[in-house]
Amino acid sequence: MSQTLTLISSLENACLTDGVIEQLSGTLQSPAYWILYPKVASDFQLPDDVTKNQALEIAKNLIGDLPIDVIVQASENRRKKLFLADMDSTIIGQECIDELAAEVGVKDQVAAITEAAMNGEIDFEGTLKDRVALLSGLEDGIVTKVMEDRITINSGAREALAVMRANGTHTALVSGGFTVFASEIATEVGFHEFHANILISENGKFNGEVAEPVFGQQAKLDQLNRMVNEKRVSLGETIAIGDGANDLPMLMNAGTGIAFHAKPTVAAQADVIINHGDLTSLLFAQGYTKADIETAMA
Repeated sequence: MSQTLTLISSLENACLTDGVIEQLSGTLQSPAYWILYPKVASDFQLPDDVTKNQALEIAKNLIGDLPIDVIVQASENRRKKLFLADMDSTIIGQECIDELAAEVGVKDQVAAITEAAMNGEIDFEGTLKDRVALLSGLEDGIVTKVMEDRITINSGAREALAVMRANGTHTALVSGGFTVFASEIATEVGFHEFHANILISENGKFNGEVAEPVFGQQAKLDQLNRMVNEKRVSLGETIAIGDGANDLPMLMNAGTGIAFHAKPTVAAQADVIINHGDLTSLLFAQGYTKADIETAMA
């Protein structure tokens, strides 16, 4: 089976020089290589006698401390037909529940629990209920202020969605966060659909409860399987991205599962790890190019 190695830096810190490309091509004895985006990403065809682990070791030794990610995968069927993405700390740079907690003065307390849950140290579903309880009495209108003042879209998100949608990929935002945020983020970034937890509000204030069932790791996996059936694609034709332990079942079952600036327990188990690149890494992992991005964003 033919394999492709991809080197990926980021648009903001483009450091993939011609020298690195040529040196790696020579060391691998690659039959061919392609520049996907100058200074940002390149593909290398692997010789048949070079294994995935050998290629990863060679590339990582050559790169050294440069902020460049390495992916090795089968060359066939790289471009996927179904894409699922986590929201908090993946599509956006924050954890929405932590930012809501800041409005009632308990951000540090909530953030510590969130961090532990995302690293798989404690139960996500149970601790979500505990954290939501601390929001009781908070005016639900505060979401607009939090969105405007605290929430940022991660670099490359809009480009990734634009290119995949232009090429026929169905896209879904699947979040352990809340619909009051996911609905806005999904629209702004360009997802076809979104799924998340529902914060219960009474008389204009959150009552400290989240609707059952909690949208956790099993729900994300269930959504993956549902959409595979509905869209009549195979699991091999899917790509998913996330950073937390509640993303792992989805990432492990997708055709390509990407751990994005992920918690240690997630990075330790994921097949594809992006520690340096932005969300355009989703595109370069599938072999899309600078021209594809420019066309989709025109």
